[in-house]
Amino acid sequence: MKKMTTSSIKKTKGVRPLVMITAYDALFASLLEPSSDMILVGDSLNMSFAGKSDTLSATMEQMLYHTNAVCMGAKNSFVICDMPFGTYISKDVALQNAMRVFQETPADCVKIEGGADKADIIKHLCSNGIAVCGHIGLLPQSVRSEGGYKVKGKTEKEALQLIEDAKAVEEAGAFCMVIEGVKADVACEVAKCVDIPVIGIGAGVEVDGQVLVFSDMLGFFESFTPKFVKKYLDGAGLVKDAMKTYSDEVQKKEFPQEIHTY
Repeated sequence: MKKMTTSSIKKTKGVRPLVMITAYDALFASLLEPSSDMILVGDSLNMSFAGKSDTLSATMEQMLYHTNAVCMGAKNSFVICDMPFGTYISKDVALQNAMRVFQETPADCVKIEGGADKADIIKHLCSNGIAVCGHIGLLPQSVRSEGGYKVKGKTEKEALQLIEDAKAVEEAGAFCMVIEGVKADVACEVAKCVDIPVIGIGAGVEVDGQVLVFSDMLGFFESFTPKFVKKYLDGAGLVKDAMKTYSDEVQKKEFPQEIHTY
């Protein structure tokens, strides 16, 4: 599999949908790599792995550790590192932290949340050699200030703001962007108004690609299932069944057998 680049990703616009998936470790990254264009090391890891209620507690050190692990497991994948909450509050702070990502990991780009309000930061990063994937619409890092996860694009004002955000992110130099939790018809219009790929999550099918959290897609996460998630595997059920079988065999001394014994 030939690894994608920012240039080849941009060229998919209007040609074929892009496939993005999250991963947080080398093992799952290696399993997900063959069928994905891009792997996102999302700050959602603190929800999927640490049981937190939101993404805000993820640290730079955590993101660097998990990004390195994913890069080790998926050496032919285009890897995106999420910039965690508080690491891009100004142009200088953003550049300092993004430089750490590029110096301390093999990641191909960083992702930051925000539209027109973050355009100057995106431009500053891009002008200093940092590839940036944007993120507009529902912003998980703003969940506390907004009082929850709220679908965007329900009003004409919100729709116009999303289009403005997308254009600002593109003009600032981002090579693609994620659009999350947006009414499908509005997301479609947003994708049409820019020349870079717009990757949807909970934003309908008429965008330029899709991204899902791997633990949602594989059915490992049981606490709740967002409307936009399709479970392609009953991962939790399979794991529980396998563990029960293992436990039973240990209790009955049916494991290990002779073939498992030195």
